[in-house]
Amino acid sequence: MIKINNITKSYRTPQGRHYVFKNLNVELPSGKSVALIGRNGAGKSTLLRMIGGIDRPDSGSITTDKTISWPVGLAGGFQGSLTGRENVKFVARLYANRNEIKEKVAFVEEFAELGKYFDMPIKTYSSGMKSRLGFGLSMAFKFDYYLVDEITAVGDAKFKKKCEDLFNARHEESNFLMVSHNLSSLEKYCDYALFVGRGNIVRCFESVTEAIKCYKSDECL
Repeated sequence: MIKINNITKSYRTPQGRHYVFKNLNVELPSGKSVALIGRNGAGKSTLLRMIGGIDRPDSGSITTDKTISWPVGLAGGFQGSLTGRENVKFVARLYANRNEIKEKVAFVEEFAELGKYFDMPIKTYSSGMKSRLGFGLSMAFKFDYYLVDEITAVGDAKFKKKCEDLFNARHEESNFLMVSHNLSSLEKYCDYALFVGRGNIVRCFESVTEAIKCYKSDECL
């Protein structure tokens, strides 16, 4: 269960303060993968980041007794002057027991297939290499919920298949909180939907298919 308690989130803009959410209250059910559906700018990714602790609300709180990942494949948090190995070790020290660190590093090294670049500074990586490292790092740890914002696979066809297989394996044992413009992916991986609309409109759907129909017909807006 993830409980969102009276959340308000806003940003300063040249036109004044823009409120993404005002006094939002919603409870996400346990044991279900949840699709976040809505138009661009409605606040889906902002809500995802707040649930993951990457962004903070102005007021209110988010409570859960479950473990929650950072957004899958996130590469923006890497320290560019450190090597891939050093970045992975740093994260492993935060999320794994001491005796698991070598195992986590070995997993990411094998999965990302970066060769000698794994021991070179991140600033020398292409965007694709960063994505491969970020995806492998996300999948190296077991969470009750994985936050998925558009990213499911990276790289060439062979590597994408490798990503997809691991992604599906994690889905078998954990739940997803998922944002995607690919509506078929939401139907495939999720069994509950949260429609996020402008003006603080939030509706819950037991059926992802019904939420998508509502989204397409603009009935939820």
